[in-house]
Amino acid sequence: MASQIEVAAHLDLTDRQVRNLVADGVLPASKGRGGMDIDSCRVAYIAYLRGLGSRQVKPEVPPVETDGIDPLIEYKLMEERRGLTAAQRIGQENKNAVSARQLVPVDFSTFALSRVVEQIGSVLDTVTHKVKRKHPDIEVRHVEAMQREIALARNIASELGDQLPEILDEYLATLDE
Repeated sequence: MASQIEVAAHLDLTDRQVRNLVADGVLPASKGRGGMDIDSCRVAYIAYLRGLGSRQVKPEVPPVETDGIDPLIEYKLMEERRGLTAAQRIGQENKNAVSARQLVPVDFSTFALSRVVEQIGSVLDTVTHKVKRKHPDIEVRHVEAMQREIALARNIASELGDQLPEILDEYLATLDE
């Protein structure tokens, strides 16, 4: 035989919770002073928890004063915290991947590509002048043809930043295959 406090400690509950469970008929009542059977209380409490888990028993919901307060506020708060924790975990994983050089931020990719495009553009600007200097006898129509092709190449390179989302979609589609 055990006291209510001993049963509470054994079941990892407060003595108030034990009193409520006895009052609800979940736990067997004591037989006199300090006369609760700890084994039968444990068996009854396990059966109660199994009933909660299989939804055969509904948990006791204390009456809530609804003075405009949402009765599910604690549940909603817990869900928000869970979502925040998940977002923080994902954010930290992304930071770790960037640090490990396994992930490149989109802003950096755009910046790096624009720098490469600028360098290619400046090289392309000098191609016709260098060719004309090395081959002074080249005809003007050949130089103009080269300038047209170089202008097309520069336009393609300058539009690369606008095409990045489509290129990313194409790349992701190849991963799905």
